[in-house]
Amino acid sequence: MIKINYSLKTEDLRGKLSKFWDLSGEKVKLIENEYDHSNGSPVFTINGKYTTKGWTEWTQGFEFGSAILQFDATGGKEFLKYGRQQTVQEMATHISHIGVHDHGFNNISTYGNLLRLMKEERIPFDEWEKNFYELALKVSGAVQASRWTNIKDGGFIYSFNGPHSLFVDTIRSCRILMLSHAMGHVLQADNDMKINLLGRAIQHMKATADHCVYYGDGRDYYDIWGRTAHEAIFNTNDGNFRCPNAQQGYTGRSTWTRGLAWAMCGFAEELEFLKTLDDNELTAFGGRPAIEEFMLKAAKASCDFYIDHTPTDGIPYWDTGAPLLHKLGNYLERSADPYNDIEPVDSSAAAIGAQGLLRLGKYLSTSDEESSKKYYQAGLAVLNTLFDEPYISADSSHQGLILHSIYHQPNGWDHVPEGSKIANGESSMWGDYHAREVALYLQRIIDKENYYTFYNCIS
Repeated sequence: MIKINYSLKTEDLRGKLSKFWDLSGEKVKLIENEYDHSNGSPVFTINGKYTTKGWTEWTQGFEFGSAILQFDATGGKEFLKYGRQQTVQEMATHISHIGVHDHGFNNISTYGNLLRLMKEERIPFDEWEKNFYELALKVSGAVQASRWTNIKDGGFIYSFNGPHSLFVDTIRSCRILMLSHAMGHVLQADNDMKINLLGRAIQHMKATADHCVYYGDGRDYYDIWGRTAHEAIFNTNDGNFRCPNAQQGYTGRSTWTRGLAWAMCGFAEELEFLKTLDDNELTAFGGRPAIEEFMLKAAKASCDFYIDHTPTDGIPYWDTGAPLLHKLGNYLERSADPYNDIEPVDSSAAAIGAQGLLRLGKYLSTSDEESSKKYYQAGLAVLNTLFDEPYISADSSHQGLILHSIYHQPNGWDHVPEGSKIANGESSMWGDYHAREVALYLQRIIDKENYYTFYNCIS
């Protein structure tokens, strides 16, 4: 269980954030100068050098988005120039990519961040440039929403595995539907039928809350509060839920911690977004009380599970049901060990999950002070560990920023260094990006600047 230090203050991390951004800038430049993009998008490192891994093109937005976040945090104009240039040159195919569930990753990290900076008056306003970013986000949201499977009680955006497959990851792609809707866009289908993008996002979130998050009662009487499944499988003929499953986790009935982290972060930030909507917009989809109830339940459950099933320092192992974890003994009663010989940790789950904890804590600050403090202070505890050695990468030749990330343990994709029995010491593009994102979130709170959200790009 995470050891929550209630005396730790946000301001106490200022020094670590300063070092973090110095290292981050070096890593962005290393990749820009050394990585050969003819090989495809950078995904994870091997021996400290970014390489690609063909599955789907879901990480390129994190690469260029990292440069944009670096500018946002430090004001380094060379990072803005690179991020903006690469977005224009390389990201168009991601807008119209009909084969992935990752639009909220790629396109909000690039077009969304650039538009946000303009709306926040961090970069000069230009009407045509604004229209360019808005059009990209509108189209991306509609394309993402078109990957749709109807089920008995709603529907969901299906994963790249096919129409039967709901991934917990996709909770973060709901953001792109919400932005597109907020900009006045719809998905048009046969006979000019107009499909409401907010409605699809809410239906997807409800399906995720119902079928990927477990609560220990009702249908889940045999399970425990807050466990998540990576994938939910449906019968596409009749719309019935069939079973939980896992791709990157150990099993459908264990918890892949990065999937857990996606749920934590996704539900929390989308709860924040709902506050910006008029009640009338939500009436057709069940009304505000019912929507906020299921989302808050899922957010609390997933965050509680993370706190209870993560080592004391806030860094989780790759799956809470990993088959050899028992050989580590009372691993939840001490700090995680990324160099053990049994099971790897996943620092990328910590980077994503910490943001969920912090946002949920802030969300509850006006309604539930006790829970608010618990979640927010747990988020600080995670980052206090993550932004320090052995997780921060101080090696000037290593292109990664956050060490000990895991991509796909069951497939054996992650690099096992010589002399080790498990993967460790490497970084991932999603882990590095989300570490930057949560660092920016925290820095803005410390500096009392505009609260960082994905929807700051809306007028």
